[in-house]
Amino acid sequence: MRFTVTLLAALALFVTGLPGAAAATGGDRPSFDEIDSFVSDYLHRHGLAGASISVVKDGRILHTAGYGDTGEKRATSDTPMVLGSVSKSITAFAVLQLVDAGKVALDDPVVEHLPEFELDDPRTSQITVRQLLSQTSGLPSPTIVPPAADLTQAVARLGDWQLGADPGERHAYSNANFWLAARLVEVLSGSDFATYLDRNVFEPLGMAATRAVQDLGADDPGLQHGHVTAYGMALPMPEMEQFVAGAGGVISTAEDMGRWLATLTDQGRTPGGEQLLSPRLLEEAQSPQPGSTDYGLGWSISGPDVKPTRVGHSGTSSSHSAQMDVVPSSGYGVVVLLNSFTPTFEHNYAISDGVIEVTEGNSASPGVPVATLIDAGLGLVSLAVLVLAVFGVRRAQGWANKRSGWPVWRFALRLIPQLVFPVLAVLTFVVLPSLQNNTATPVDVFGAWPAALVLLLTLALSGVTLTGVRILFR
Repeated sequence: MRFTVTLLAALALFVTGLPGAAAATGGDRPSFDEIDSFVSDYLHRHGLAGASISVVKDGRILHTAGYGDTGEKRATSDTPMVLGSVSKSITAFAVLQLVDAGKVALDDPVVEHLPEFELDDPRTSQITVRQLLSQTSGLPSPTIVPPAADLTQAVARLGDWQLGADPGERHAYSNANFWLAARLVEVLSGSDFATYLDRNVFEPLGMAATRAVQDLGADDPGLQHGHVTAYGMALPMPEMEQFVAGAGGVISTAEDMGRWLATLTDQGRTPGGEQLLSPRLLEEAQSPQPGSTDYGLGWSISGPDVKPTRVGHSGTSSSHSAQMDVVPSSGYGVVVLLNSFTPTFEHNYAISDGVIEVTEGNSASPGVPVATLIDAGLGLVSLAVLVLAVFGVRRAQGWANKRSGWPVWRFALRLIPQLVFPVLAVLTFVVLPSLQNNTATPVDVFGAWPAALVLLLTLALSGVTLTGVRILFR
């Protein structure tokens, strides 16, 4: 224990001596060499695999680049990566295009256009399109939901849900809002959601490498090189199979996302001058909504403690993460795509924040490897558990001899505490993936937080071993 405390203290002293806060450097145009150096240093310090970024300003793409690798080759600005919930801004954009076309109004009740939408709650009829896009509908966000084959089934499986709050009362993040929004696009446009995005968003912007999928999974081409971080390393991890249409199903590149952000920073116009969305609705999307001070229509809005103020969205999947930010005061926009997921830290946001610092004329630091330190602490605890288990096994015969006169029931009760973690491990790796016929596997569960799951498995193995030898020596 003293060794563990001493090592953690030494690590803390080391990281607090690393370069810290940004310092002003001045200049009207950001140094792209400085941005490249910052991102490369960040990947190295935090043990990330690869990244790609795009920097835009007032409708112009200024810089795109790739860093690190995918596991097989170098990451580039053309490397496809999962956007996760950054996709919500694109879903909202599609709905707002239909508002522009007069096919729906933001304050229309959803059931007016989507009669198939039914919940086990009489307040369902009060939910509006605006409330879906602003995450104020009251829809809950359960951890495990049954699989769906398409958006029609995704909406149908909500039938036995109940609202967690009155519609419009407060912000509550739920992917279900954007399953419904995507289904609304299908009904109003007469085409499936992916086809609508291709024709009305991706093709007009020249986003040839971008596509919308219904499901993520290990068999999806181009998505074989995701990772999850553990102990300062990036471990290869396939995408977990899951239904993501509307809420997190866009796969894109930094090059294509630069085109997307360029339009968003030029009042909704394409480079050719086509108006994809009216400036009025684009401004509405990036403004606080009733019941939500920090979320617009598919856009997150930074709080007063974040300088400069920005609007954007973050996104994660089981092996990728992304960040999109626009700084209204400067006109800059930044996209960061990572082929890794970190359970305890938003590297996507931190990298975007650093790039924004450079665009503001400041310098950026890679910062403290918080996630690595957390995993290191869990690793030390796992090691300590193994050491204690060895001591327990060596003392098992003496332990059993002292209790040799006990009745079987009393001896068995004394063994129960050692079986708590084995039971918890079985629930985590066997029972949890089977709930509601979901598509998760034990590998997916492990990828949710490898360092914590290694600790659980260590505790479980120690408990089983110690229980077994004590029974053997009885």
